[in-house]
Amino acid sequence: MQTDQILLFAILAATIGLFLWGRWRHDVVALAGLLACVLAGLVPSAEAFAGFGHPAVITVAAVLVLSRGVQNTGAVNALAQRLLAPEAGPTLSIAVLIAVGAVLSAFMNNVGAMALLIPVAVQTASRHELPPGKVLMPLAFGTLLGGMTTLIGTPPNLIVSSFRKSTGAGSFGMFDFTPVGLAVALGGIVFLAVLGWRIVPHRETKGAAGFDTGNYLTEAWVTGDGKAVGKHLHEIERALEAADAQVVGMVRNAFRVSAPNPWRLLREGDILVIEADPESLTTALADLGLSLQGPAKDDDATPERRKGDEDEKKSKDADETELQELVVLPTSSLIGRSIGNIHVGTRFGLNLLAISRQGRQSIKRLRSTAIRAGDVLLMQGTPEALGAFAGSFGGVPLAPRDIAIPNRGRATIAVAIMALAIAGAAFGLLPAAIAFACAVLAFVVLRIVTPDKLFDAVDWPVVVLLGALIPVAGAMASTGAADALAQGLLGGIAQGHPVVALALILVTTMTLSDFMNNAATAAVMCPIAISIAEQLGATPDAFLMAVAIGGSCAFLTPIGHQNNTLILGPGGFSFGDYWRLGLPMELLVVTISVPMLLWVWPL
Repeated sequence: MQTDQILLFAILAATIGLFLWGRWRHDVVALAGLLACVLAGLVPSAEAFAGFGHPAVITVAAVLVLSRGVQNTGAVNALAQRLLAPEAGPTLSIAVLIAVGAVLSAFMNNVGAMALLIPVAVQTASRHELPPGKVLMPLAFGTLLGGMTTLIGTPPNLIVSSFRKSTGAGSFGMFDFTPVGLAVALGGIVFLAVLGWRIVPHRETKGAAGFDTGNYLTEAWVTGDGKAVGKHLHEIERALEAADAQVVGMVRNAFRVSAPNPWRLLREGDILVIEADPESLTTALADLGLSLQGPAKDDDATPERRKGDEDEKKSKDADETELQELVVLPTSSLIGRSIGNIHVGTRFGLNLLAISRQGRQSIKRLRSTAIRAGDVLLMQGTPEALGAFAGSFGGVPLAPRDIAIPNRGRATIAVAIMALAIAGAAFGLLPAAIAFACAVLAFVVLRIVTPDKLFDAVDWPVVVLLGALIPVAGAMASTGAADALAQGLLGGIAQGHPVVALALILVTTMTLSDFMNNAATAAVMCPIAISIAEQLGATPDAFLMAVAIGGSCAFLTPIGHQNNTLILGPGGFSFGDYWRLGLPMELLVVTISVPMLLWVWPL
């Protein structure tokens, strides 16, 4: 083995190890791997960032923008609600929901499709008196199945297509993935709808009404001789945090404010609405000199005081705050940050009451708790503020949402533009990257996606990961590392049998995708698949398709795909819950896909 091959294998091993460790984001790890290859002389410095202009990267970014545009029109919500008959039984309801998710995922971003359907899934589970996870896990797996059916369904398909072009055979077409992908998807959907949802672990979750938030809200008066007079509210909040309590509202001059400004100075007669553990409340109030009893009893109150109390009551009755559960998207900018860092009180007028992580609720140190993907946040505020917060930071409301189509004409135009782009790429009128870039331009011109939201629609970590790994994958071919690895796999395991080698590529890709990003998995496996095909004297198509199928089948863990992470909190799942349904799914995929690959793409 040559020195450059040893260096490349060492860098790849370290990169994959960091992917599996999960301490750093995938895009950071991929960029580090690329720079290591450049510094080692494995990738020419002039070509280091050529991957960012690769057609696959451009297509992925364009499809993400188009998905957001179609999503914004409300057309998807309307479609899902119309197809789900309220009188249908659980099996039929789950089957239809999974099918809708699969169809949407074939033409739009998988995470976007899943985010749209989560409230519908929770509503379906509630209607049939099922734990949410019984519907959410089959739906997540169904969206993964749908992504494997078209060129734009998922990033691995685009990567596989670009590697086929590098062999001189040309790119895969829009629906070249459909024969095998559709067979696997249909088999998976039938299994999930008939049997799969029944073997999902039974995990009860608490709704907003039963969310463990401490269950103790009280009003405390700021007395004239107390320590709180003249202090800023944030000083009071800091003192309350030590007792696991927090201020969730304030009343001044008969006017109630949710999430008041932390720099507000407290006056005598102010009322603080405090949430706390009952055991901690007495100590917290005593330390601050706050009183649970008002300055005057109702019987002794002056007319002015009674009028103030009546106005205060009206103010409280008129307060339109509500509780809502929001699940944190894997692409959310909240991840790694705390609610205290982003000042939700001053910016949105919201309170964070509780966090649910893998089914466990807590109010301990909420303001300083780093948020993770899949967490469920119980937020308090007005519907408008909750909507603004969810839209700004990437949260999905678990409560059923009303169908909102701001403009039917705009929804129709968006779907028509998307369909034209797909047709243009499918019939070879334009390269896929150009077709979808034109559609993005049309979306912006027609303000289906406004210019200020254009770049927010792109999942930049995925784009950086693809742009960084494409040159690294190219180095595997140019240094002969892919050939050396292929020879080892063929001689040690497959022993020269093409069918065994095909199954080996499929299973290896599926296993890697369970623990690392599927786009990264495809970029690593494609050069190996091509090399194995060449050494067997076979066409690489079946082997590349096996990589595409395997890259979409991350069913064993919550970290294999963003949709699996997304249901972690709402379903109340733990890491080990996924394999119970995921393992039968992966066995089913292998059973269906290997014969189909051999039939559709003969070796």
